[in-house]
Amino acid sequence: MSRNIVRAEGRVTGAGREAHFGHRAMTVWFTGLSGSGKSTLAFALEEALLQRGVATYVLDGDNIRFGLNRDLGFSPEDRTENIRRIGEVCRLFTDAGLVVLTAFISPYVADRDQVRAIHPDSAFVEVYVDTPLDVCESRDPKGLYVKARAGEIPDFSGISAPYEPPPVPEITVDTSQPLDACVAQLLAALPLTPDR
Repeated sequence: MSRNIVRAEGRVTGAGREAHFGHRAMTVWFTGLSGSGKSTLAFALEEALLQRGVATYVLDGDNIRFGLNRDLGFSPEDRTENIRRIGEVCRLFTDAGLVVLTAFISPYVADRDQVRAIHPDSAFVEVYVDTPLDVCESRDPKGLYVKARAGEIPDFSGISAPYEPPPVPEITVDTSQPLDACVAQLLAALPLTPDR
């Protein structure tokens, strides 16, 4: 990093943005295996939040790799850099007053902890989408597990690469429940108002 840079400070504060939008800003970080339901939950929660007047946006793992992170592969080093970049984007979105929802496998505890560390206190909510591997494989919406088992996809989380579940997530969601029940659980648990 260059030493010749200075952080520019605007005149609108984070508290001012929260007052304007009428809700707390935060990053809601969905983590879990491929096929666990992260994207499905994030997009359903986004819709429910927007219906309640909450300024929100989803950052999805595949979508980000079409643009911002298209230069990254799936090696452990690239996965760490992928999450570092996304964490910085989330911090900016949170500073802008939004509730940013992420759907990334993000297989390493240390990487998720680094993202948490750059957020203000209580502005990072880790959601563990706790779906057993056999259920994820049975869903296999993208056909990735079949390819991974055949050796066609190296470094695949849960098969040929590790996935480290969060030791103490703020929320754990069981996606064997109906989607509406999962969204209701999330809405009840998220600290969207300043007094929660």
